[in-house]
Amino acid sequence: MEAHEDELGPIDIVVIEYPPDAPMTGEAVPIFLDLVDRGIIRVLDVLFVKQNEDGTVSGFEAADLDGDTIGDLKVFEGASSGLLGEDDAATVGEALAPGSAGVMIVYENRWAAPFAAAVRRNGGAVVANHRITVQELMDAIDTADAVS
Repeated sequence: MEAHEDELGPIDIVVIEYPPDAPMTGEAVPIFLDLVDRGIIRVLDVLFVKQNEDGTVSGFEAADLDGDTIGDLKVFEGASSGLLGEDDAATVGEALAPGSAGVMIVYENRWAAPFAAAVRRNGGAVVANHRITVQELMDAIDTADAVS
């Protein structure tokens, strides 16, 4: 992947865990692929991680898995910016419940690239970034509704 700083949007990492009893319908994958197809995000890295029942952790790239195992995410075979490695697989694997599988995805928020590039051209820099969870937002709304 070749990119220039003045063209990049903010980069995020998301980790999604699937417990052993998850239905794994694949419903989210087409929605995710649509975001890629429309240029809203660009996938830079995908790493699949499993914590085995005995506590050992395994990390796999899409190329290491068959299409039946990862379904339509096979399209990300070869997606690698070099940001993720064995240490990341181990860290994520430790956070997973025994028998669970997860996927770690590094993606660029392409929708924000023009704004981020303009900020950089004007001497600005992001000095902090925090993601607010859905639960934090819902709690804040509930608190605001209770006060008013």
